[in-house]
Amino acid sequence: MPETPPGVPAPEPPVADGVRRGYDRWALVYDHDRNPLPALEEPIVREALGDLRGLRALDLGCGTGRHALWLAAEGAEVTAVDFSPGMLEEARRKPGAARVRFVAHDLRLPLPFEEAAFDLLVSGLVLEHLGDLGAFFAEARRVLRPGKRAVVSAMHPAMFLRGTQARFTDPATGERVQPGSLAHSLGEMVMAALRAGFALEGLGEHAPDAAFAARYPRAEKYVGWPMLVVLVLRS
Repeated sequence: MPETPPGVPAPEPPVADGVRRGYDRWALVYDHDRNPLPALEEPIVREALGDLRGLRALDLGCGTGRHALWLAAEGAEVTAVDFSPGMLEEARRKPGAARVRFVAHDLRLPLPFEEAAFDLLVSGLVLEHLGDLGAFFAEARRVLRPGKRAVVSAMHPAMFLRGTQARFTDPATGERVQPGSLAHSLGEMVMAALRAGFALEGLGEHAPDAAFAARYPRAEKYVGWPMLVVLVLRS
């Protein structure tokens, strides 16, 4: 499958190079650093997605392919987008990656896909790295067929009240790296989706419990505190 869409890409606006560089560094350990947020998110998002067989699915901000590869394994025809070369490199190395079309693209640009090209959309833990939520949801709505589902997860805004944002420890240097995050309120997320033409079918706010924290000790200080928000949308 081609790695980039046909045609000449639009000029790229200035990007937050720190976010891209941060995720390039994070890619080497992302799947192994016991980050509790993806572990909390994955089963919730997967349950919300429903039956995937035969659907054309789009994963926006695919990272190392945790959702994209699962979508493909469940029978979807998957296109997965990310702007981090390091993350995409890790995703392409994994078993099943040949079944996914990976596209290098910055989500702050218009998506390089035709209108109504997809039956399903998922985006996991991306919103905190985007300044213009309206543009993101408008593009998501444009490329999704009418009446189809989008599932979008994000770090809960309450985490920022605890001084928490996306970060990791570089094992080579011991440096704590924060790629760069923006605090969006829950209202801003929801209203951006509604203004883009989505209908809100579900809104989940999720906190870890003691059993989860026993498996992921970094979540212990957040037991009972909302870590994750998941929007289930209909185009």
